[in-house]
Amino acid sequence: MPALLELSSVSKQYDNDVILSDISVAVGKGQVIAIIGDSGGGKTTLLSIMGLLQNPTGGEIFLDGREVSTLDMVQQAKLRNKYFGFVFQRARLINSLSALENVMVPAWIAKAGGSMEKRAEELLKHFNLGNRLHYKPQALSLGQLRRVALARALLLNPPLLLVDEPTNDLDPKLAAAVSADLLQARETGASVVIVTHDYDLAARADEVFKLKAGKLQRPNWKTKTDISLVADRLTEG
Repeated sequence: MPALLELSSVSKQYDNDVILSDISVAVGKGQVIAIIGDSGGGKTTLLSIMGLLQNPTGGEIFLDGREVSTLDMVQQAKLRNKYFGFVFQRARLINSLSALENVMVPAWIAKAGGSMEKRAEELLKHFNLGNRLHYKPQALSLGQLRRVALARALLLNPPLLLVDEPTNDLDPKLAAAVSADLLQARETGASVVIVTHDYDLAARADEVFKLKAGKLQRPNWKTKTDISLVADRLTEG
């Protein structure tokens, strides 16, 4: 499976505080990768580096075969708009815009606004937000904010989805639906990287990594055989 995104010996530190150390990972086209680990262990930092929102202290990042970590901010921004859809742990919506308008932001940046409004509405209805299209973020619950952010990330069918705790704050039924949508994205050829504490979701990924002490490890178990066993092992060590 050819790599769409690849990190080679990536590290990140602030002064003497080492956050990530010698991280190497490849994300294939149409592949779903889950990253688990303790809170505060650097998972969100790793996701930000993958999405060119932060530069690593050392190492290289390859996007579609091109080394991109040394590009300037403008060039990286263009690549983010072309390749990535983001779902942050905090929704990061624009308070002055409605739910529908927030979903439309990527289309406006891509100058494809008019042609995407129907899809934006359909995505929000799919996430049970059809009666909240014109609500501002401050009038939405945490779970609703997360769903608006997910609809925004999916709008332009980006090749790469980077997702931080997508099922957090959601009830089990809606969490299962959101998980299914993320996993279905690979059917269109999209690659998905998910940071999660949702063991059921992690167990359905193609590969699972654990970030511990700044290093990315492959747990020595299969992810698709027994979800309850996987959940038990994820909590070990």
